[in-house]
Amino acid sequence: MKNQNLFTALRAAFPADLDAVAIETDNGLTYSWADLERSTAMMANLLQSLNLPRGARVAVQVEKSVEAVVLYLATLRAGYVFLPLNTAYQSTEIEYFIGNAEPAVLVCSSRNLGWVSKIAFKAGTQNVFTLDDDRTGSLLDRAAHCSDQHEAAVMHEDDLAAILYTSGTTGRSKGAMLSHGNLLSNALVLKDYWGWKKGDVLIHALPIFHVHGLFVALHGALINGSKMIWMSKFDPKRVVEKLPEATVFMGVPTLYVRLLAEPGLTQEACRNMRLFVAGSAPLLIETFNDWKARTGHTILERYGMSETAMLTSNPYQGGERRGGTVGFALPGVSLRVQTDDGQPLPLGEIGGIQVKGPNIFKGYWRMPEKTKEEFTADGYFKTGDVGKIDADGYITIVGRSKDLIISGGYNVYPAEIEGYINDMPGVAESALVGVPHPDFGEAGVAVVIAKPGAALDAAQILATLKSTLANFKIPKQCFVVNELPRNTMGKVQKNLLRDQYKGLFA
Repeated sequence: MKNQNLFTALRAAFPADLDAVAIETDNGLTYSWADLERSTAMMANLLQSLNLPRGARVAVQVEKSVEAVVLYLATLRAGYVFLPLNTAYQSTEIEYFIGNAEPAVLVCSSRNLGWVSKIAFKAGTQNVFTLDDDRTGSLLDRAAHCSDQHEAAVMHEDDLAAILYTSGTTGRSKGAMLSHGNLLSNALVLKDYWGWKKGDVLIHALPIFHVHGLFVALHGALINGSKMIWMSKFDPKRVVEKLPEATVFMGVPTLYVRLLAEPGLTQEACRNMRLFVAGSAPLLIETFNDWKARTGHTILERYGMSETAMLTSNPYQGGERRGGTVGFALPGVSLRVQTDDGQPLPLGEIGGIQVKGPNIFKGYWRMPEKTKEEFTADGYFKTGDVGKIDADGYITIVGRSKDLIISGGYNVYPAEIEGYINDMPGVAESALVGVPHPDFGEAGVAVVIAKPGAALDAAQILATLKSTLANFKIPKQCFVVNELPRNTMGKVQKNLLRDQYKGLFA
């Protein structure tokens, strides 16, 4: 059988000159394609020397670095399952992920080793390593003794490559299982659809623990044998400085807003740029128009999910890129809009978005019932997003079922935050809503009711959340009120709360 290992496909796309620069970092280091070949071989050999069971998970919570990418590629190469975790996650969250995924290997930053290793060993994880963004850590120390020759593990297209945790609206996260075939099909479609060509250079300024930075951007450059200008953190000034050396940039809307605040962002700075891609959250039409006026470039908006990688895209060529829309279904993806009870809707009508294609995930980790529930009888995945298709075929996402908030490109699920607030002493009930925010796109506002006789301090509620949850989940404002608006069924009317607070950050 032909080896369907995603790594094999990415490796086959490396340029003939392996001494050419593959990655240039913001602290002046360069990595050649030969460096990537050798370092992934050494790390894959280290992983295989641990005698892990087939399908073993490698959980990773580290700062962004080229070595973290090497670890990702080595995990694929050795035939294991990569499990990236947001660096902002705190102990309560990490405990859940490790307990749920039962990784055989856990890699974390040195500064977190104390508390992370305790959780890992308690959950039965045998191997814990450290990896820091300054090229140090026990993982690299151990890999340094391994051979730099390695035959990639033979994988089938349905074998798991990665598990990405996506918060459930009912609180607990679900692990979306993505196969080698899912990820490779998406990478190849985007390479073609977005016109990747010889000589392209990508500015990589996204985190690498979710789909946008890890799969869309990284796979895009690798499957095209393209050099990356690597930024450990997004710095708008630095991006503008590097634009003349690049051709492709991918960002969440917040990054575009911050770039527009840089006086150096001009048509001249963008003279060699070919493509600006935006996703992970809705791009305000104002940002879309301002960008065009300032740079002469039209941002290409696309739409995807942890469970599906990319689903739709505005056209790269041969069509108009329409602001406020996410374009058309990608080749191979079938997309439809239906009512809650499964009836097809005519053009222009708003309903639930359902999708089918080779990129759609294999289901939720150890949640067969949940998986079954999220697929239709004819095999379409119910995205939970709400949208419409216009007469020209352009798809617009108009909202998200279950009140999901997307803040700075990260998903925030109100039910999870409300659960933590409701557990606090003196709290009777809470509601979290997303309202427009000029920088983050959306920001959470918590509205809380006190129990009779209890006095609540809004600032203290936020401070308590900060010690428990990742920063991007913390509401930007909190209000203590006497009552929440309800319908006749007693359900909180979040639409009224959104209206009430929509001008808060204007």
